[in-house]
Amino acid sequence: MNKERDDVQKLKEMVEAFGRLKAELSKTIIGQEKVIEQLVIAMLARGHALLVGVPGLAKTLLIRSLAEVLDLSFSRIQFTPDLMPSDITGTDIIEEDHTTGKREFRFVKGPVFANIVLADEINRTPPKTQAALLEAMQEHRVTAGVESYVLEEPFFVLATQNPIEQEGTYPLPEAQLDRFMFNLRVEYPSRDEERKIVEQTTSATAVELKKILDRESILDYQDLVRRVPIAENVINYAVDLVGRTRPDTEDAPDYIQKWVAWGAGPRASQYLILGAKTRAALNGNATPSIEDVKAVALPVLRHRILSNFNAEADGISVDEIIKKLL
Repeated sequence: MNKERDDVQKLKEMVEAFGRLKAELSKTIIGQEKVIEQLVIAMLARGHALLVGVPGLAKTLLIRSLAEVLDLSFSRIQFTPDLMPSDITGTDIIEEDHTTGKREFRFVKGPVFANIVLADEINRTPPKTQAALLEAMQEHRVTAGVESYVLEEPFFVLATQNPIEQEGTYPLPEAQLDRFMFNLRVEYPSRDEERKIVEQTTSATAVELKKILDRESILDYQDLVRRVPIAENVINYAVDLVGRTRPDTEDAPDYIQKWVAWGAGPRASQYLILGAKTRAALNGNATPSIEDVKAVALPVLRHRILSNFNAEADGISVDEIIKKLL
Protein backbone atom coordinates (compact mmCIF):
# COMPACT_ATOMS: atom_id res chain seq x y z
CA MET A 1 0.00 0.00 0.00
CA ASN A 2 2.86 2.36 0.89
CA LYS A 3 4.50 1.54 -2.45
CA GLU A 4 1.31 2.53 -4.31
CA ARG A 5 1.10 5.78 -2.31
CA ASP A 6 4.75 6.53 -3.17
CA ASP A 7 4.04 5.88 -6.85
CA VAL A 8 1.07 8.27 -6.82
CA GLN A 9 3.26 10.95 -5.22
CA LYS A 10 6.06 10.30 -7.73
CA LEU A 11 3.56 10.51 -10.59
CA LYS A 12 2.49 13.98 -9.40
CA GLU A 13 6.15 15.02 -9.15
CA MET A 14 6.82 13.76 -12.69
CA VAL A 15 3.85 15.71 -14.15
CA GLU A 16 5.00 18.86 -12.37
CA ALA A 17 8.64 18.37 -13.49
CA PHE A 18 7.49 17.84 -17.10
CA GLY A 19 5.57 21.13 -16.96
CA ARG A 20 8.67 22.97 -15.68
CA LEU A 21 10.84 21.28 -18.32
CA LYS A 22 8.54 22.43 -21.16
CA ALA A 23 8.44 25.97 -19.74
CA GLU A 24 12.25 26.09 -19.54
CA LEU A 25 12.71 24.75 -23.10
CA SER A 26 10.25 27.35 -24.43
CA LYS A 27 12.91 29.99 -23.64
CA THR A 28 14.99 28.75 -26.58
CA ILE A 29 12.61 26.57 -28.62
CA ILE A 30 9.55 28.22 -30.18
CA GLY A 31 6.73 25.74 -30.90
CA GLN A 32 7.58 22.04 -31.45
CA GLU A 33 5.53 21.05 -28.33
CA LYS A 34 4.65 17.65 -29.78
CA VAL A 35 8.28 16.83 -30.67
CA ILE A 36 9.42 17.88 -27.15
CA GLU A 37 6.77 15.65 -25.56
CA GLN A 38 7.76 12.71 -27.76
CA LEU A 39 11.46 13.18 -26.97
CA VAL A 40 10.71 13.07 -23.24
CA ILE A 41 8.46 10.01 -23.75
CA ALA A 42 11.29 8.19 -25.57
CA MET A 43 13.80 9.06 -22.84
CA LEU A 44 11.55 7.93 -19.95
CA ALA A 45 10.65 4.74 -21.85
CA ARG A 46 14.41 4.00 -22.26
CA GLY A 47 14.17 4.32 -26.02
CA HIS A 48 16.14 6.29 -28.63
CA ALA A 49 14.78 8.78 -31.15
CA LEU A 50 15.54 9.75 -34.75
CA LEU A 51 14.64 13.33 -35.77
CA VAL A 52 14.04 13.88 -39.48
CA GLY A 53 13.67 17.37 -40.90
CA VAL A 54 15.11 19.82 -43.41
CA PRO A 55 18.08 21.99 -42.33
CA GLY A 56 17.43 25.04 -40.18
CA LEU A 57 14.53 23.67 -38.11
CA ALA A 58 16.59 23.76 -34.85
CA LYS A 59 16.87 19.97 -34.47
CA THR A 60 20.37 20.26 -32.98
CA LEU A 61 19.41 23.25 -30.82
CA LEU A 62 16.39 21.34 -29.48
CA ILE A 63 18.53 18.36 -28.42
CA ARG A 64 21.26 20.57 -26.97
CA SER A 65 18.63 22.55 -25.00
CA LEU A 66 17.08 19.31 -23.70
CA ALA A 67 20.52 18.20 -22.50
CA GLU A 68 20.98 21.56 -20.75
CA VAL A 69 17.77 21.33 -18.71
CA LEU A 70 18.66 17.78 -17.66
CA ASP A 71 21.62 17.45 -15.29
CA LEU A 72 23.23 14.77 -17.49
CA SER A 73 26.48 14.41 -19.41
CA PHE A 74 26.10 15.30 -23.10
CA SER A 75 28.20 14.75 -26.21
CA ARG A 76 27.67 15.62 -29.86
CA ILE A 77 29.08 13.54 -32.73
CA GLN A 78 29.06 15.18 -36.15
CA PHE A 79 28.85 12.26 -38.57
CA THR A 80 31.05 12.54 -41.67
CA PRO A 81 32.04 10.06 -44.42
CA ASP A 82 35.55 9.61 -42.92
CA LEU A 83 34.38 8.94 -39.31
CA MET A 84 35.69 5.63 -37.93
CA PRO A 85 33.98 3.36 -35.34
CA SER A 86 36.78 4.10 -32.82
CA ASP A 87 36.01 7.84 -33.16
CA ILE A 88 32.68 7.04 -31.51
CA THR A 89 33.42 4.21 -29.08
CA GLY A 90 37.00 5.07 -28.09
CA THR A 91 40.39 3.55 -28.71
CA ASP A 92 43.31 1.80 -26.97
CA ILE A 93 46.50 3.84 -26.70
CA ILE A 94 49.96 2.70 -25.60
CA GLU A 95 51.05 4.43 -22.41
CA GLU A 96 54.51 4.23 -20.84
CA ASP A 97 55.03 4.15 -17.07
CA HIS A 98 57.98 6.56 -16.57
CA THR A 99 59.07 4.94 -13.30
CA THR A 100 59.27 1.34 -14.59
CA GLY A 101 59.57 1.96 -18.34
CA LYS A 102 56.81 -0.59 -18.86
CA ARG A 103 54.34 0.01 -21.68
CA GLU A 104 50.68 -0.98 -21.55
CA PHE A 105 47.43 -0.29 -23.34
CA ARG A 106 44.95 2.16 -21.86
CA PHE A 107 41.40 2.62 -23.21
CA VAL A 108 40.42 6.23 -23.93
CA LYS A 109 36.63 6.53 -23.92
CA GLY A 110 34.91 8.03 -26.98
CA PRO A 111 31.96 10.47 -27.10
CA VAL A 112 29.42 7.61 -26.83
CA PHE A 113 30.24 7.51 -23.09
CA ALA A 114 27.67 10.14 -22.17
CA ASN A 115 24.07 10.08 -20.89
CA ILE A 116 22.73 11.96 -23.94
CA VAL A 117 24.45 11.43 -27.28
CA LEU A 118 23.53 13.62 -30.26
CA ALA A 119 24.36 11.77 -33.49
CA ASP A 120 24.16 14.64 -35.97
CA GLU A 121 23.37 13.63 -39.58
CA ILE A 122 23.72 9.90 -38.90
CA ASN A 123 23.16 9.10 -42.60
CA ARG A 124 26.40 10.91 -43.54
CA THR A 125 28.69 8.12 -42.30
CA PRO A 126 29.36 4.60 -43.69
CA PRO A 127 27.49 1.52 -42.35
CA LYS A 128 30.51 0.26 -40.33
CA THR A 129 30.51 3.44 -38.22
CA GLN A 130 26.71 3.55 -37.96
CA ALA A 131 26.80 -0.06 -36.70
CA ALA A 132 29.22 0.87 -33.88
CA LEU A 133 26.72 3.40 -32.52
CA LEU A 134 23.70 1.14 -33.08
CA GLU A 135 25.40 -1.69 -31.17
CA ALA A 136 25.99 0.63 -28.20
CA MET A 137 22.32 1.71 -28.40
CA GLN A 138 21.12 -1.89 -28.28
CA GLU A 139 23.53 -3.39 -25.75
CA HIS A 140 24.23 -0.27 -23.61
CA ARG A 141 27.88 -1.36 -23.64
CA VAL A 142 30.99 -0.96 -25.78
CA THR A 143 33.45 -3.74 -26.61
CA ALA A 144 37.05 -2.79 -27.35
CA GLY A 145 39.44 -5.67 -27.92
CA VAL A 146 38.68 -8.24 -25.21
CA GLU A 147 37.29 -5.69 -22.74
CA SER A 148 33.65 -4.68 -22.42
CA TYR A 149 32.63 -1.31 -20.93
CA VAL A 150 29.11 -0.68 -19.60
CA LEU A 151 27.57 2.70 -20.49
CA GLU A 152 26.21 4.74 -17.60
CA GLU A 153 22.42 4.93 -17.31
CA PRO A 154 20.37 6.70 -18.44
CA PHE A 155 21.73 6.32 -21.97
CA PHE A 156 19.76 8.10 -24.66
CA VAL A 157 20.74 8.53 -28.33
CA LEU A 158 19.12 11.25 -30.42
CA ALA A 159 20.05 11.07 -34.08
CA THR A 160 19.22 13.66 -36.74
CA GLN A 161 18.77 13.03 -40.45
CA ASN A 162 18.31 15.37 -43.39
CA PRO A 163 15.62 13.93 -45.72
CA ILE A 164 16.30 16.06 -48.80
CA GLU A 165 20.05 15.97 -49.42
CA GLN A 166 20.69 12.31 -50.23
CA GLU A 167 23.84 12.64 -52.36
CA GLY A 168 26.81 11.04 -50.59
CA THR A 169 24.68 9.62 -47.78
CA TYR A 170 24.27 6.12 -46.36
CA PRO A 171 20.57 5.67 -45.44
CA LEU A 172 20.00 3.43 -42.41
CA PRO A 173 18.63 -0.02 -43.36
CA GLU A 174 15.16 -0.90 -42.01
CA ALA A 175 16.62 -3.44 -39.54
CA GLN A 176 18.80 -0.73 -38.02
CA LEU A 177 16.04 1.89 -38.02
CA ASP A 178 14.14 -0.57 -35.81
CA ARG A 179 16.59 0.23 -32.96
CA PHE A 180 14.97 3.66 -32.65
CA MET A 181 11.80 3.81 -30.58
CA PHE A 182 10.52 6.92 -32.39
CA ASN A 183 10.97 8.42 -35.83
CA LEU A 184 10.01 12.08 -35.32
CA ARG A 185 9.22 14.48 -38.15
CA VAL A 186 10.25 18.06 -37.40
CA GLU A 187 7.91 20.31 -39.40
CA TYR A 188 8.19 23.93 -40.51
CA PRO A 189 7.05 26.51 -37.88
CA SER A 190 3.85 28.50 -38.33
CA ARG A 191 4.12 32.16 -39.41
CA ASP A 192 3.72 33.45 -35.81
CA GLU A 193 6.29 30.94 -34.52
CA GLU A 194 8.76 31.90 -37.25
CA ARG A 195 8.30 35.59 -36.43
CA LYS A 196 9.10 34.87 -32.75
CA ILE A 197 12.13 32.74 -33.76
CA VAL A 198 13.52 35.57 -35.90
CA GLU A 199 12.86 38.15 -33.17
CA GLN A 200 14.54 36.01 -30.49
CA THR A 201 17.59 34.87 -32.48
CA THR A 202 18.49 38.28 -33.91
CA SER A 203 18.54 40.15 -30.57
CA ALA A 204 21.44 40.53 -28.11
CA THR A 205 19.62 38.71 -25.30
CA ALA A 206 21.42 35.60 -24.03
CA VAL A 207 19.19 32.85 -22.64
CA GLU A 208 20.37 30.71 -19.73
CA LEU A 209 18.55 27.44 -19.07
CA LYS A 210 18.10 26.06 -15.54
CA LYS A 211 18.57 22.39 -14.66
CA ILE A 212 15.17 20.76 -14.07
CA LEU A 213 15.86 17.03 -13.64
CA ASP A 214 18.91 15.14 -12.39
CA ARG A 215 20.12 11.61 -13.15
CA GLU A 216 18.52 9.97 -10.08
CA SER A 217 15.09 11.51 -10.80
CA ILE A 218 15.17 10.33 -14.42
CA LEU A 219 16.12 6.76 -13.40
CA ASP A 220 13.28 6.81 -10.81
CA TYR A 221 10.77 8.00 -13.42
CA GLN A 222 11.96 5.35 -15.91
CA ASP A 223 11.25 2.67 -13.27
CA LEU A 224 7.89 4.28 -12.45
CA VAL A 225 6.80 4.13 -16.12
CA ARG A 226 7.42 0.35 -16.14
CA ARG A 227 5.19 -0.05 -13.07
CA VAL A 228 2.22 1.80 -14.62
CA PRO A 229 -0.64 -0.76 -14.86
CA ILE A 230 -2.31 -1.30 -18.21
CA ALA A 231 -5.65 -2.85 -19.16
CA GLU A 232 -5.76 -6.00 -21.28
CA ASN A 233 -7.93 -4.36 -23.94
CA VAL A 234 -5.27 -1.65 -24.49
CA ILE A 235 -2.55 -4.30 -24.95
CA ASN A 236 -4.83 -6.20 -27.33
CA TYR A 237 -5.46 -3.02 -29.33
CA ALA A 238 -1.70 -2.34 -29.70
CA VAL A 239 -0.89 -5.94 -30.70
CA ASP A 240 -3.82 -6.06 -33.18
CA LEU A 241 -2.83 -2.71 -34.68
CA VAL A 242 0.73 -3.93 -35.33
CA GLY A 243 -0.60 -7.27 -36.62
CA ARG A 244 -2.75 -5.47 -39.21
CA THR A 245 0.37 -3.82 -40.70
CA ARG A 246 1.60 -7.24 -41.93
CA PRO A 247 0.34 -7.97 -45.45
CA ASP A 248 0.67 -11.77 -45.14
CA THR A 249 -1.74 -12.12 -42.17
CA GLU A 250 -5.48 -12.90 -42.34
CA ASP A 251 -6.43 -9.71 -40.43
CA ALA A 252 -4.59 -7.41 -42.85
CA PRO A 253 -7.00 -5.04 -44.68
CA ASP A 254 -7.01 -5.06 -48.50
CA TYR A 255 -5.12 -1.76 -48.74
CA ILE A 256 -2.30 -3.17 -46.54
CA GLN A 257 -1.94 -6.15 -48.86
CA LYS A 258 -1.90 -3.75 -51.81
CA TRP A 259 0.49 -1.07 -50.47
CA VAL A 260 2.77 -2.72 -47.88
CA ALA A 261 5.78 -4.96 -48.58
CA TRP A 262 6.75 -5.56 -44.92
CA GLY A 263 4.86 -4.83 -41.72
CA ALA A 264 6.09 -3.94 -38.24
CA GLY A 265 7.63 -6.52 -35.89
CA PRO A 266 6.97 -7.26 -32.18
CA ARG A 267 9.27 -4.40 -31.09
CA ALA A 268 6.59 -2.02 -32.42
CA SER A 269 4.00 -3.53 -30.03
CA GLN A 270 6.42 -3.15 -27.10
CA TYR A 271 7.15 0.48 -27.92
CA LEU A 272 3.45 1.30 -28.45
CA ILE A 273 2.73 0.09 -24.91
CA LEU A 274 5.79 1.77 -23.34
CA GLY A 275 5.00 4.99 -25.20
CA ALA A 276 1.34 4.86 -24.12
CA LYS A 277 2.33 4.22 -20.48
CA THR A 278 4.76 7.14 -20.48
CA ARG A 279 2.34 9.53 -22.19
CA ALA A 280 -0.41 8.63 -19.72
CA ALA A 281 1.96 9.17 -16.77
CA LEU A 282 3.15 12.57 -18.09
CA ASN A 283 -0.50 13.64 -18.39
CA GLY A 284 -1.16 12.56 -14.78
CA ASN A 285 -3.26 9.49 -15.66
CA ALA A 286 -2.86 6.32 -13.60
CA THR A 287 -3.27 3.99 -16.59
CA PRO A 288 -3.02 4.43 -20.39
CA SER A 289 -5.99 4.34 -22.74
CA ILE A 290 -6.34 3.38 -26.41
CA GLU A 291 -6.03 7.12 -27.19
CA ASP A 292 -2.50 7.07 -25.71
CA VAL A 293 -1.59 4.18 -28.03
CA LYS A 294 -2.99 6.08 -31.03
CA ALA A 295 -1.03 9.20 -30.02
CA VAL A 296 2.33 7.39 -30.29
CA ALA A 297 1.42 5.15 -33.26
CA LEU A 298 2.84 7.42 -36.01
CA PRO A 299 6.37 7.87 -34.57
CA VAL A 300 6.53 4.18 -33.56
CA LEU A 301 5.30 2.70 -36.86
CA ARG A 302 6.45 5.06 -39.65
CA HIS A 303 9.98 3.57 -39.85
CA ARG A 304 8.83 -0.02 -39.30
CA ILE A 305 6.44 -0.29 -42.26
CA LEU A 306 7.95 -0.67 -45.73
CA SER A 307 5.61 0.42 -48.50
CA ASN A 308 5.84 -1.10 -51.99
CA PHE A 309 5.77 0.13 -55.59
CA ASN A 310 1.94 0.20 -55.67
CA ALA A 311 1.87 2.74 -52.82
CA GLU A 312 4.45 4.86 -54.61
CA ALA A 313 2.45 4.69 -57.86
CA ASP A 314 -0.73 5.72 -56.01
CA GLY A 315 1.10 8.54 -54.21
CA ILE A 316 0.42 7.01 -50.80
CA SER A 317 2.91 7.67 -47.97
CA VAL A 318 3.54 5.40 -44.95
CA ASP A 319 2.02 8.08 -42.69
CA GLU A 320 -1.22 7.96 -44.71
CA ILE A 321 -1.31 4.15 -44.42
CA ILE A 322 -0.93 4.38 -40.61
CA LYS A 323 -3.64 7.08 -40.35
CA LYS A 324 -5.96 4.85 -42.40
CA LEU A 325 -5.26 1.96 -39.99
CA LEU A 326 -6.05 4.15 -37.00
